[in-house]
Amino acid sequence: MAYALTSDKPFDIIIYGATGFTGQLVAEYFHSYYANSSVKWAIAGRSAEKLAQIKQTLALPDDLPMLVADSHDEDALRELVTQTRVVITTVGPYQLYGDTLVSLCAELGTDYVDLCGEPSWMRQKIDALSDMAHDSGARIVFSCGFDSIPFDLGVFYLQEHIQHYTAKTLPKVQCRVRAMNGKFSGGTAASLQATMKAAASDPTILGYLKDPFSLANGFTGPEQPAGDQPYFDDDLQSWVAPFIMATINTKNIHRSNALLDHLYGEDFVYDEMILTGPGEQGEKMANFVASDNSLAGKDAPKPGEGPNKEERDNGSYDLMFIAQGNNERYVASVSGTEDPGYGSTSKMLAQSAMCLAFDDLATLGGVYTPAPAMGEALIERLQKHAGLTFSIGS
Repeated sequence: MAYALTSDKPFDIIIYGATGFTGQLVAEYFHSYYANSSVKWAIAGRSAEKLAQIKQTLALPDDLPMLVADSHDEDALRELVTQTRVVITTVGPYQLYGDTLVSLCAELGTDYVDLCGEPSWMRQKIDALSDMAHDSGARIVFSCGFDSIPFDLGVFYLQEHIQHYTAKTLPKVQCRVRAMNGKFSGGTAASLQATMKAAASDPTILGYLKDPFSLANGFTGPEQPAGDQPYFDDDLQSWVAPFIMATINTKNIHRSNALLDHLYGEDFVYDEMILTGPGEQGEKMANFVASDNSLAGKDAPKPGEGPNKEERDNGSYDLMFIAQGNNERYVASVSGTEDPGYGSTSKMLAQSAMCLAFDDLATLGGVYTPAPAMGEALIERLQKHAGLTFSIGS
């Protein structure tokens, strides 16, 4: 495989955090998928010894470059950022370890993708770096894993379809998680715990968490569904329960709407919940899901831990998006063939970086969510290379 866009930088993509669990998966995927291509990539982390161990464990090429940089070492990170067109970073929680790297990318015009699900940190970076990224040409794209690509692109895909056939979009979209077989990542749990700790001491952060429009560039739309209590959905004939990732996904989707010049409308309403089935069993499951607090507790998965390859390969997810309004109704689905928090996430992250590096995007410098940054180009990549399926009417 050859890639036409050229650069005088030594690397197209650097994977920062390659010694962590998710970082290893991204590196393994790059090696398996792009070993015989002209893509120039490298791995990076804070320990040369651990990077060398990863190369051996994953059977990566002996000549694959390694770069050493601690997350708080500005000089080392500056050297890293100047050598590549795109940085992938899996080093979170980002509010603890991500400030220097993303700031340097915004300053130096280097594209950036991460797995961030920390809305308060994202709001702070949007406020601090948007003008700088615009001036430098850096495209900073947060939340390029399971939170929030399938959800953000699912809404975008459905609304684009509706607009194509009707010349308008619809003002209400519901996402319903029909199935999810896999584990949340330790990074997701650590980010949630760090966010809640920060919010406990800072009312501003707590306000960002409560406001569904906190990432929407100052725009405030209509009241949104709370989504925090189980109920029986008569239309779907199923109980529904709160979805823990809705807190970040809904904010990202309202930001996407704002960045897309309110493609979905200024009266747009969106929510996410999990389908748990009909009857007494469905109600029981919905109440269990609503009371589950395992990601915030001592038994939450730890960063660096994760499922084995068989568990990742056997994972899957299936999301349904229902658009309604003006007596019209359209349905779309987004599904993935691997564990959402690890196997699928690592591929989504990798393809987001590839999209920025090699696809002919009209996106200018700025701080983005996936849909306005990469849109249809990323959907095409995910279907071809990452095991995702986007479809209408199912």
